[in-house]
Amino acid sequence: MQRYPLQRFLQSALTLLVISLIVFLLARLSGDPLHIMLPEEATAEDYASAAKHWGLDKPLPAQYLTFLGNALRGDLGTSIRLREPALGLVLERLPATLQLAGAAIAVSLLIAIPIGVLSAVQRDGGLDYAGKIVALLGQSMPSFWLGIVLIWIFAVLLGWLPASGRGGPEHYVLPAIALGWYQVAAVMRLVRSSMLDVLDSEYVKLARIKGVAERGVVWKHCLRNAAIPPLTYIGFVVAVLLTGSVVIETVFSWPGIGLLAIDAVRYRDFPLVQTIVLFYAAKFVLINLAIDVAYVYVDPRIRYQRQGS
Repeated sequence: MQRYPLQRFLQSALTLLVISLIVFLLARLSGDPLHIMLPEEATAEDYASAAKHWGLDKPLPAQYLTFLGNALRGDLGTSIRLREPALGLVLERLPATLQLAGAAIAVSLLIAIPIGVLSAVQRDGGLDYAGKIVALLGQSMPSFWLGIVLIWIFAVLLGWLPASGRGGPEHYVLPAIALGWYQVAAVMRLVRSSMLDVLDSEYVKLARIKGVAERGVVWKHCLRNAAIPPLTYIGFVVAVLLTGSVVIETVFSWPGIGLLAIDAVRYRDFPLVQTIVLFYAAKFVLINLAIDVAYVYVDPRIRYQRQGS
């Protein structure tokens, strides 16, 4: 029982190690950050002094080993541009990203669940075809394009909602819709397919025979049992929305981790870029690790199959 979780933990640690190396190398392909930090009149001595201060004068292998050793102690470096601990900057922006992701999830569920249920109940009817169109549009429109269109209509033409920034509830509407609309299509299709399976089950037929109102059959008995696959998918959606908010935060000037990442890349802020990418990577790895370990305890057959493979 204990062997498989240990194996998955070691695999996850190795995955993070490989990701850290890839991120370390890719971050340096954008060029030397000193060319952005230092003024044009800076001398060669100024460049040498700044490179020594930030450890950029060492060979890449030495820089990576230093970075890795510091990371194992919880020190992911200091932002070259902002002169603050990189991890602290990420954690400072995390609440804004979590709030936007939460609003996007709420929008997705409030739209997707009713449409998915009604599409299943009226299979091959008008609402079903309308739901399929919503799903098609949701999975076809890029989120940044949808965000720009929403800004143009509701902020510029109508003036109903703010176009950017983070403030009151009205600031959440447009970015939450733009971020969550793709997930509307995915959740709606999951709810629809689960509802179709449940609607043909024996206990639903028995509830109808007993005279339970159709509304109670659909929204109480069917939806409760059909909610298991969508709820499982929502855990994955949370991770996707946290990383997928990079583009939307840029479009709406939302002060979250995504906007911080764009600025870090623009200014070649190596420590900050590495910290943000490793933060997202660790989140995905830990979520997958937790799911795999949970599957083992829920269904022991998975453990024996994977140990035998």
